[in-house]
This record gives sequence, C-alpha cells and structure tokens, in this order.
Amino acid sequence: MKNLRIVLNGIITENPIFVLLLGMCPTLGTTSSAINGMGMGLATMFVLICSNTAISLIKNLIPDMVRIPAYIVVIASFVTVLQMVMQAYLPGLYSSLGLFIPLIVVNCIVLGRAEAFAAKNKPVASMFDGLGIGLGFTIALTLLGAVRELLGTGKIFDISLYSEDYGMLLFVLPPGAFIALGYLIALINRFKKA
Repeated sequence: MKNLRIVLNGIITENPIFVLLLGMCPTLGTTSSAINGMGMGLATMFVLICSNTAISLIKNLIPDMVRIPAYIVVIASFVTVLQMVMQAYLPGLYSSLGLFIPLIVVNCIVLGRAEAFAAKNKPVASMFDGLGIGLGFTIALTLLGAVRELLGTGKIFDISLYSEDYGMLLFVLPPGAFIALGYLIALINRFKKA
C-alpha cells in the first residue's frame, strides 16, 4: 500500500511537468508527436528507476563531499547504457530524440529525486519513487505530444484522425509546445479545484 502511494504521488501530487514544472527542456523539445513524448518519458523512467535504486543501495558508501558528483556518475552510467541500447534497437526513435537522450544526465528531475528521495530511503521505496515520477513524466509528455500532434497534423501515434490540411502548423513548432503546455496545466489546475 505504501509503495502504491509513492507511485501515485509521482503521477498526481508531484507530477514533474504539470505540478512541479521541472524538466521543461525535454518536455518542450521532444513532444512534437505522441510517440516522441512517450519514448522520452520511458527513457527517463528507466534512468529514474535504475539510478534511484542504485543510489539508495550505495548512499552510505558515498562521502558527503562528493555526493552530487557521485550521483551524476551513476546517472550518466545508466544514460550511457540507455543510449547504446536505443541506438542499436530503436534507431528511428533515437535519431528523432537526438541530443535530448544524453541530456537526461543533467535533467533536474533525475538528480532531484536522487537527492530528495533515493538518498534518504530504502532501495525498494526508491525504485517505486522512480517508477511513479517516471510514469508521471511519461504520461505528461505523451499527453502533450498527442495534443500537439493532433492539433498540428490531425494524427495521434501516426493514426490519421482528420486531413493534415486542417492541422495548425503552429502546434508542431516550438511555440505550439508552450501554448499546449500552458492550456494543459490550466485545465489540470481547473479540475483539481473542482
């Protein structure tokens, strides 16, 4: 029950995009389509789960003076593994996400969870925290990507719902990310207050 609460906390209460407004660079940069948003979210979730668990396991071995650099080395190791696997098995997604995959190393969500949660909790709880925050991030990126893709091209996950002629190019471009994200945050806040 406690682990379920930790997961739901990451999805609802502390959603990194819609509540904490963290990780805006990959959020705005990779969500031109639902598949890109989901791919980036799942990649970040993998790194969150693995790094949270590893950091929780070795937290007592790391001196305070080198705590943050040690966390970054752990995170970078998992990002490197992820990058190599994506490049080998998902080259299309890897090329569309491009530079944003290595930037997971410096994503404030990943380092923040390592410092705020994994360094203070047991490995299983830290793993579930990574899962919850990762799911929240994945849901937010997929939803934002789906809205942008639908409004911009008339498709969701490359399934055409209406002619691309009626799409609004603005939503596929970077300004559309800001507009769509702003409206989604406003909509979510409206439902929270109701």
